[in-house]
Amino acid sequence: MDEKVKLKIVGISYSQIQTGAYALILAEEDGKYHIPVVIGAAEAQAIAIKMEKISMPRPLTHDLTISITNAFGVQLKKVFIYKFEDGIFSSELTLDDGNRQIIIDSRTSDAVALAIRTNAPIYTTRNIINETGFILESKGDNKFALEKNRPEDNIVTKLEDLPIDELNKKLQYHIEQEEYEEAAIISKIIKNRNLTT
Repeated sequence: MDEKVKLKIVGISYSQIQTGAYALILAEEDGKYHIPVVIGAAEAQAIAIKMEKISMPRPLTHDLTISITNAFGVQLKKVFIYKFEDGIFSSELTLDDGNRQIIIDSRTSDAVALAIRTNAPIYTTRNIINETGFILESKGDNKFALEKNRPEDNIVTKLEDLPIDELNKKLQYHIEQEEYEEAAIISKIIKNRNLTT
């Protein structure tokens, strides 16, 4: 059985791939890998409001959902990101009313927006971390230490065909620019290359 890994919410950045989309950055609670999840603007706002502890005059949809479940004695026990396929993360909610537990399918963005409102833990699998994760390098002061030089992009080449040093430069550049989706793709290519050498 695949090992479950507890995640924490790191932040949200604007997506460089999809207009109007954002990248939710999750990280291993006790590890070094980060994973990017592309989410919509509404879900990004719902998560960011709670991260920044902003009080809204009227409840948002996710707040209303939690109010309804709590009114009926139902609690969100955990979120589990159980699959990554075709660039999409699939998640499920575990709900508990004191007598039984029910698992409900959910978009990952909604699941995280609910989890941040209830302090419910978020988990994924080690396989998903290995497939989509990347490392942000830091030096002592917890600030990201990244190379400032942009890799040369004037020659169009398939990423898979680039030398490993060029891939590493591109990886560092995209991390510096907070372009986490691209960083995850390059990180996966590097991992696959290392497995075959």
